[in-house]
Amino acid sequence: MSRRTRKADPAQGTPRPTVSVCRGCCCGTPKIPDVDHAGQLAELRRSLGEAATVRAVECLDACEQANVIVVQPSAQGRRAGGRPVWLGLVNDPDAVTDIAAWVEAGGPGLADPPEILDLYTFRPSRRIQQELDHQGFSPGSGPLRQG
Repeated sequence: MSRRTRKADPAQGTPRPTVSVCRGCCCGTPKIPDVDHAGQLAELRRSLGEAATVRAVECLDACEQANVIVVQPSAQGRRAGGRPVWLGLVNDPDAVTDIAAWVEAGGPGLADPPEILDLYTFRPSRRIQQELDHQGFSPGSGPLRQG
């Protein structure tokens, strides 16, 4: 008998939204000047506390949209029709505040985002999406970086 533990069924999802903050080759670096990158991540973590999982991930390959944040729905949000929302050019502290308020209210599938976030929403290219799908990567399960 194996002593390996069984992983949770991925179809069940997570109990809370996941906020993936790209910190790869362009996002979170001096290539995007005049942004407090560490402060941006810290503010999301502070604002969301236990309402969401906030994590830094490696490059999401959408560098032209730096800084990129992907908000994935909770299991309940996914059942209600929520899907991951890609936000780009998140270089303003007010945008981070708006993202945090939306996620705290439930995020995708459970709460409507502030209208201003429509300006930040984008769809990754088919090439990026195909590569991510082929690798079995989703922004909520990608390589995690601490910090």
